[in-house]
Amino acid sequence: MVTRKAEDTSEGSDETNTLGDIQRAKKEWESTALANHLKKHPERKEEFVTTSSKTVRRIYTPLDIPGFDYLRDLGFPSAYPYTRGVQPTMYRGRIWTMRQFAGMGTAEESNQRYKFLLGHGQTGLSVAFHLPTIFGRDSDHPYSLGEVGKLGVAIDTLKDMEILFSGIPLDKVTTSMTINAPASILLAMYMVAAEKQGVPADKIGGTIQNDLLKEYQAQKSWIYGPEPSLRIITDIIEYATEHIPRWNTISISGYHIREAGSTAAQELAFTLMNGLEYVRWGKKRGLDVDAFAPRLSFFFNSHNDIFEEVAKFRAARRIWAREMKERFGAKGRSLWMRFHTQTAGCSLTAQQPMVNVVRTAYQALAAVLGGTQSLHTNSMDEALCLPTEDAVRVALRTQQVLAHESGVANTIDPLAGSYYVETLTNELEEEAYEYFDKVEALGGVIPAIEKGFFQREIANASYRYQKEIEDNKRTIVGVNDYVLEDEDIRIPVLKIDPEVEKKQVERLQQVRRERDNKEVEEALEALRKASEGNENIMPHVVRAVRAYASIGEICDVWRDVFGEWEEPKIF
Repeated sequence: MVTRKAEDTSEGSDETNTLGDIQRAKKEWESTALANHLKKHPERKEEFVTTSSKTVRRIYTPLDIPGFDYLRDLGFPSAYPYTRGVQPTMYRGRIWTMRQFAGMGTAEESNQRYKFLLGHGQTGLSVAFHLPTIFGRDSDHPYSLGEVGKLGVAIDTLKDMEILFSGIPLDKVTTSMTINAPASILLAMYMVAAEKQGVPADKIGGTIQNDLLKEYQAQKSWIYGPEPSLRIITDIIEYATEHIPRWNTISISGYHIREAGSTAAQELAFTLMNGLEYVRWGKKRGLDVDAFAPRLSFFFNSHNDIFEEVAKFRAARRIWAREMKERFGAKGRSLWMRFHTQTAGCSLTAQQPMVNVVRTAYQALAAVLGGTQSLHTNSMDEALCLPTEDAVRVALRTQQVLAHESGVANTIDPLAGSYYVETLTNELEEEAYEYFDKVEALGGVIPAIEKGFFQREIANASYRYQKEIEDNKRTIVGVNDYVLEDEDIRIPVLKIDPEVEKKQVERLQQVRRERDNKEVEEALEALRKASEGNENIMPHVVRAVRAYASIGEICDVWRDVFGEWEEPKIF
C-alpha cells in the first residue's frame, strides 16, 4: 500500500511515496522530533500491550503491511475472502439482531422475560438453561438439588418447552439455544413445540450451540466422550439439513474459550479448528459440504481491546473462507462466516458495577465494527446475579443507541485500511496458523484434547493475565486502581424463589403420571438400539420427546451406551 503526497499543482508532482521514502522519513522523525520529545516527556509505560499481551508499536505505517494487496487481502463486502463482511450492504441494509441471553426459574418466568425483551425492541431470543438441563439431569435428580432454575430456565420435558414459548409465534422470531450435550433433545422439543403452534419444521429458524469440542477445551459441560459426541452432532446436522432447513445446526463457539482465559489468537485458532473438524466429520458421513456448511454459525467473545477484537473478527472471516475453499472445495455461502457475539462476561466486576455499562458499550462497539450478525450485551449486574429487568433494559438500550445514534452502522468495515488494524488482522491470522500447525502435529483436534493441549494453553494464558492484574501491571478500574474505599455495593439483585424447585419437580412428576409410559419405554428402547448401531438418532429423539420423555431419561440411555467422559489430568 502506498500513499499520495499532499496535493501539489506544480508540474511533474504526480509520483507516489515509495516504502523506501517512508522508511527514511520515519527514521528522520524518530531521531529528531520523537527523540527530542521523549527526553522531556517520557511515555507512560515501557511497553504497551493489547488485552492478550501483544506488543503494540508506537506508530503503524505502510511499512507494517509491505505485501498488502487490497483485492487479495480485503476485497469487498460479500466478496471473497469476506474480510470486510458477508453481506453487500451489512448494517445499511439491516441492523444486527439484538439477541439478549435470558432464562431463569420456571418456563413461566422465562416466558415473561422474553415477552418483556421483545416488547422493548429485542429482535431475537436466546435461551439460557439451568445446570441440570445442561448436564442432562432432571430437576428431581439428587445432583439437581439447590440448582433448579438458578442459572437459567428449568426444562425437563416437552411440557416446559410448550410453556416457555407460549404466546410467542415461532414463525416470526428466531431462537438461539445455548445447549450442548443434550442439544438434540432441546432441538426436538423446540420443533415439536412449534408444530403444536401450527408452525411446520421448515418454517422455524434459530440456532443450537451443539459445540462439544469447546466443552472439552474450556467450558467443561460435557457428558459423553469426543467420539460419541461428534457422532450425535453429525446426526443432528444430517437430520436438520433435510427436515429443518432454516436452522443453524451448530454455533461453533470461541466465547467460552475466551471466558476461560484464552488470548484473542487462541480463541480465533481453536474455534476455527473446531469448525473445520465438524466439517470433516460431515464429509466423512458422506454429506455434501455445500448442503450443510451454509448453516454452520459461530459465536465469539468481544473483550476490552477494541482494535484487537475488530482484527480478530476480520481475520476469522478470512481464514474460514480460505480453509473451506482450499480444504473442502466449498463454494458460495459455505465460505461465509456468520457469527453471534457476546460482550465479555469475564471482564465485568462486582466492584463499582455501574462501570460495567461502559465496558459493555465499548465491547459492543468492537463487535459491530467487526461485522457481527447478532449481539448480546451483558448487563451491569452479571458479576453479582442474573440480570434484573432494569439492568437488562439498559443493556438492550446500549445496542439501540449504538445502532441508531452513533453512526457506526452507516458504513461498512470503517476501520479497513488502518495500518494498525490491518497489521493486527495479519498478525492474528499468522498466530492462528501457528496453532493449526501445532495441533496437526499432535494428530488433530481430538488427540490434542485427549493430550490436554488446549486446556494447558488456555490455563497458562489465564494465569498470565490474572498475574498481571495482581502485580498491578494491568489496570482494572475499581479493582486494582480507582478503588472506592469501604465500597458498599448496593444495587438491586434478582433472587430466585426457593419455591421454583418445588413447582418444577411437581410439574415433572405430573407429566410422568399423565403421559403414556408404555410409549415412553418403547421410544427409549428404540433410541438405545439406534445409538448402539449406526442409525441416525434424531428421529428416535423426536419420538421420545413427543411421548414426553424427560431430558434425564433420554440422556441416561446415552450414558449407558456411550459412558461418561473423564478429562485427562493436565497438571
